[in-house]
Amino acid sequence: MSFARFLLIACFLLLAVVLSLSVRGAVEARDRRLALEAERLLTDTRHGPIEYVSWGEGPPVLVVHGAGGGFDQGRLLARAIGGDGRRWISVSRFGYLGSPMPDAPSTAAQAEAFADLLDALELERVSVLAMSGGVPPSLKFAEMFPERVERMMLLSPAPFTPFSPAVEDRPIPTWVYSIILSNDVVYWTLTKTARGSLEEAFDARADLLESISDAEQAFVTDLIDGFLPASQRVVGVNNEGAAVDPVAHYDLEAIRAGVLIVHARDDRLNPFAVGQAIAARIPNSRLLELDRGGHLLLGHHGEIRREFDVLLSRRAEIQESTNDRGG
Repeated sequence: MSFARFLLIACFLLLAVVLSLSVRGAVEARDRRLALEAERLLTDTRHGPIEYVSWGEGPPVLVVHGAGGGFDQGRLLARAIGGDGRRWISVSRFGYLGSPMPDAPSTAAQAEAFADLLDALELERVSVLAMSGGVPPSLKFAEMFPERVERMMLLSPAPFTPFSPAVEDRPIPTWVYSIILSNDVVYWTLTKTARGSLEEAFDARADLLESISDAEQAFVTDLIDGFLPASQRVVGVNNEGAAVDPVAHYDLEAIRAGVLIVHARDDRLNPFAVGQAIAARIPNSRLLELDRGGHLLLGHHGEIRREFDVLLSRRAEIQESTNDRGG
């Protein structure tokens, strides 16, 4: 066989592999998109429709996902950190999945959309579970509507004004995340051919994965695979900068809710100083410092779940005491 013929056959084989991957990736992204659309709920707000899912019974908890997420990522977080006996409401923030981007997608506008969602659900007050990029709009919500927030657990909080969005030791430059999420086939292919690199990008480092539980390993797996359809999340990712908009202001001292912040010192996506600043400024707050765990707080999900139970039960105890007094 001549070299030219060998090269031609090799090119055809490579093309066939690329086409096969493209078809498989596109099909999986389509199926995932249709599945999400089939289960989501929509309600109108002053800033346009907001997408959510709700399940369970009991005191309501609003779940606010991080960058690259959607209501499905929030649900994954609630199942990892939350428990039974609660009503969970997991939303898609502006630009994620079925929640369109409004003309002015500030964290204040997102907070108003949260309040409108509660009105539509006829809920006066909720507790909040938020992670990473979901923390700044949750803080703004608690600031603007203090009467509507019972308790808050904030995990690995993302920067907000006056912090800078840059993190020097981030495993992948920020702009690369937008590229990874811009194409469903590219992202799906990476999950099959470069999973270790994706785990690094999510700060699920090899040294952290060595000693985690089966449940936490499943959480990491579902988080990475669940980013499909990635293309329906990139608009939201590009709006994460709204949290550090120079015109934004956060009056954290006005927040009346009891707040627990959980942050690991070795978080390579969001600076530990952000968690420290929140704890220093919110009057009724506590910082749970973890020396190790990365952005996803790996190795500590069981502990965090217990802390969340305690946080919410304190409010229940206060309410029962008030009812006993006839207040």
